[in-house]
Amino acid sequence: MNRIPRSMCTQHPDNARVPGWARDSIIQGDDEVHEAYLAYSLYGCHEVMWDFEGKDVDIYVVRKLLSRYPDFFRERVIGRDVYLTLRLPNPWAETAERKLFSQALELIPTAYDVAREFYGTDDINGVFQVILPLTSRAEELIFTYRYYEKVVSGKAFIELLPSVKVMDVLGSVKPSTIDVIPLIEDLNSMLSIDKIIIGYWKAVRPSYLRIFIARSDPAMNYGLVPAVLMAKIALSKALYLGKELGLGIYPIIGVGPTPFRGHLTPYNVDNVIREYPCVHTFTVQSAFRYDYPEGEVINAISKLNNRAPSNDCAIPDHDTLITIINKYVVNYQREIEGLASVINRVSNYVPRRRARKLHIGLFGYSRGFRGIVLPPRAITFVAALYSLGIPPEILGASVINELSEGEYATLRETYVNLVHDLNRAANYICHECVDLMARFSDVFGVDNEVINAVRRDIKALEDMGIKTGPRDYEGKKHELLAQLLINSLIEGKEEDTARYMVEMAQIRHAIG
Repeated sequence: MNRIPRSMCTQHPDNARVPGWARDSIIQGDDEVHEAYLAYSLYGCHEVMWDFEGKDVDIYVVRKLLSRYPDFFRERVIGRDVYLTLRLPNPWAETAERKLFSQALELIPTAYDVAREFYGTDDINGVFQVILPLTSRAEELIFTYRYYEKVVSGKAFIELLPSVKVMDVLGSVKPSTIDVIPLIEDLNSMLSIDKIIIGYWKAVRPSYLRIFIARSDPAMNYGLVPAVLMAKIALSKALYLGKELGLGIYPIIGVGPTPFRGHLTPYNVDNVIREYPCVHTFTVQSAFRYDYPEGEVINAISKLNNRAPSNDCAIPDHDTLITIINKYVVNYQREIEGLASVINRVSNYVPRRRARKLHIGLFGYSRGFRGIVLPPRAITFVAALYSLGIPPEILGASVINELSEGEYATLRETYVNLVHDLNRAANYICHECVDLMARFSDVFGVDNEVINAVRRDIKALEDMGIKTGPRDYEGKKHELLAQLLINSLIEGKEEDTARYMVEMAQIRHAIG
């Protein structure tokens, strides 16, 4: 790569407002091609993630970008100045989509041919990087690398007729190899990220490696605090190993707008950079771009692009952090089990912003967890809980009162923005909503045990000196709408529920 991107614009459907150029509230098709162009030309993103995971994708994106916006792309060469990176479906986890794995990889040589014709030279990179979600083993990365090398690119050398190879008819297949980026999403994989990296390194010997650390799904599966600590451990292990191997490691982190999903907004860039100083690439998701003033968005992305990442992400005592994670996860998952029924009910009213299919993950999705099934995506999950007046950031927080002094000190030293993030979420706590859910427990399918657990979480925040409940006009308006939503469910007037959800999302500047 000529440079490691500092910003990656993504297609996450977390925007509350619909951008003016979109032809429908659900962004799809040619609008996503135009969106990619705007990501580069207007917002200044170095990279766009073209997402095959869980959605229909335009495989002619490079042809359309170059033909529709030729002046821009003659000045900004794809694969040299700006990057288009494919997120594949994981064929081991998403079996219904596994044929798309090969379809996505076949886009790469086609994109190269189009770019070669456009730029008039063979000396181009085009599209050459792919992200493999839900990576849990080095073998998955090796398979992806070799599938492209031997099946997609290697087929050029197959002789189908006497003295007639595939390349004689279809031409050469370039690039001959690709960069594979592991997207690490579950606890065990983050804790063993060093094994994943070294297994891939031994087999492929890449000159550098980008790794992608998830924040949204880990938060949904394990809770806010474990998600942050897991990310820190994974970053620390990966960079330490890179130094041992003499391998350049360039981390990406998938951060959304709410504290639960990473808290990257145009107004919180400095705090997120301070939280993850060694990260080279931050995801700039849809809410970041479309739910804030355009000038503020452009300035914030420029700040991401112009920073100098640290080469070190060392953190204190991994064992203590793992102990905290394990304690937190037990409480958090127990509370989610108790709230699952109402989360699923309310998630039906979350507005859709992309045409997406089911996503396979750990906690719920299509496989379930301890017998429960949750909304298919973290964004929907977060939106449902915020709309009920129970921000997901607070769930499990009572564990903080159970930590030893040493554990609490390690937590505060590691999670730099802990109080800041919890304080932001606490503005959207609706005490009356919690009381109403307790009073009408039969309507919401929750019992007193889980309501009392939520109340203990709220008290834990107050013990930390955090005011719970609305502190400003936006918080008070959000609280009123949450109360109206709760009452619409009690009264059976659910036609109003979706409207209240949209209004609350616009106040938060994000769906979830």
